[in-house]
Amino acid sequence: MFVSDCRREFYDVIVTQRVLLLVASDVDALCACKILQALFHCDHVQYTLIPVSGWQELETAFLEHKDQFKYFVLINCGANVDLLEILQPEEDAFFFVCDSHRPINVVNVYNDTQIKLLVKQDDDLGVPAYDDIFRDEEDEEEDSEDESEGSEPSEKRRRFEEDVIERTMKRRERREWEARRREILFDYEQYEYHGTSSAMVMFDLAWIMSKDLNDMLWWAIVGLTDQWVQDKITQMKYVTDIGILQRHVSRHNHRSEDEENSLSIDCMRIAFEYDLRLALYQHWSLYESLCNTSYTSARLKLWSVQGQKRLQEFLADMGLPLKQVKQKFNSMDISLKENLREMIEESANKFGMKDLRVQTFSIHFGFKNKFSASDIVYATTSLMENIEKEGPETTNFIKALDSLSRGNLDKLHQGLDLAKKQLRAIQQTVASCICTNLVISQGPFLYCSLMEGTPDVKLFSKPVSLCLLSKNLLKSFVCSTKNKRCKLLPLIMAAPMDVEQGTVIMVGIPPETESSDKKNFFGRAFEKAADSTSSRTLHNHFDMSVIELKTEDRSKFLDALISLLS
Repeated sequence: MFVSDCRREFYDVIVTQRVLLLVASDVDALCACKILQALFHCDHVQYTLIPVSGWQELETAFLEHKDQFKYFVLINCGANVDLLEILQPEEDAFFFVCDSHRPINVVNVYNDTQIKLLVKQDDDLGVPAYDDIFRDEEDEEEDSEDESEGSEPSEKRRRFEEDVIERTMKRRERREWEARRREILFDYEQYEYHGTSSAMVMFDLAWIMSKDLNDMLWWAIVGLTDQWVQDKITQMKYVTDIGILQRHVSRHNHRSEDEENSLSIDCMRIAFEYDLRLALYQHWSLYESLCNTSYTSARLKLWSVQGQKRLQEFLADMGLPLKQVKQKFNSMDISLKENLREMIEESANKFGMKDLRVQTFSIHFGFKNKFSASDIVYATTSLMENIEKEGPETTNFIKALDSLSRGNLDKLHQGLDLAKKQLRAIQQTVASCICTNLVISQGPFLYCSLMEGTPDVKLFSKPVSLCLLSKNLLKSFVCSTKNKRCKLLPLIMAAPMDVEQGTVIMVGIPPETESSDKKNFFGRAFEKAADSTSSRTLHNHFDMSVIELKTEDRSKFLDALISLLS
């Protein structure tokens, strides 16, 4: 059931209870969790936080804690499956689900007792009507009536014949209704996509209760930016949500422009700005950032010798000396930095990079701490998917969560260093896949498989890193290929997951087109292909388009996908 009043139906209900927080492993979920934690601290709410990276961990966490808790809050997990069927909870357990995954399972929508969905009211969800999906059982006794009435006198025989005709009509109606129901459900569940960021939904709750702080607003901004960096939402949705947050930023940060009542330099300030679409450039060199940002790398085709020449021409057109461009951004001449954005934009237009400017926000505190929202997203993602073992499995999650607080700059800087390594690894792998023709057309889709022994292959056994690599590879491939048909195809990418168990992780990416609505059909396609071939797959990720598969079942699974999508 959708919650219409978050304060009354959600927060006021749990504020006096012990709550179990189950949080997915993505940056938007972390930001929503930080906002909710801040609210809980305000009102002294007792809660336990458990990170969950997939359905198995969610089930395990629920089974371990179901006797101690009656109220469960799920962030970025649980909306797109029948939650009650998976968890089998007692009737006195209540689930509050704040999840950006769409479509929302219809059973969750129409369960008005145990499932409460925290969703932004403006979102167009397209949920089918109740009567189209659910139907009260007809009086079954009629169907199973004793048919020995046929031997009765003529009046009863006539009534019996009328009953038979009526039952036949009812059965036909039921079959037609079931066929229509299957069609409606198929249309509704066919594509997977994302709705409003969970961090924004939680910030709205804080704002309604007049408990919103600048820190909470910043986490909402980072949550939205994560959706944009991971390519989960359309440009139109991003710009719309940026406009909503910009009003809050103006409300919270107007004092920094007032000279008489100006804030201390240590106070946090958020500013809206048109920034360059270059990854981490303020914490890196401009040259490295240009080489390792997917947008510029794809447009300039930096994997080729010709592309490297174009990069040199691009820098020459801006009039930037290589010595300046290759040193740390902070160390560049101030005279160059002052007009840098305008210079880069002007030259970028000549080189076919018209979208190099993007609306975003930055945060300032102290004399030298300035970070853009995308910097935080890259750093937090890298901390969460760090492949170096440092203690228990939850260590990465806790580190990533801590890095979102201003007091933990050392963790944030560690995340920025890891993010640079990740971006370099992605671009090197993209270059290698394109130069060695690893991307092959399988008919209805493109396919690329990373082999065991490829540099950095362990990094790509993590779902978010593999998704980033796949999206960057598809962008670059579309820019490099001359085959017009291939430009319109989706991509399936596979990477080794666990060599000892013989599994691969596979992800499906929708086509890279101008009118792309970011809807992904691979989730359902993967399920059908696995069922039809009895492939040993594990659909454990909250994103349905990411699966694990036994290596020896890969060829029959791909054959089934080809015939299914052709």
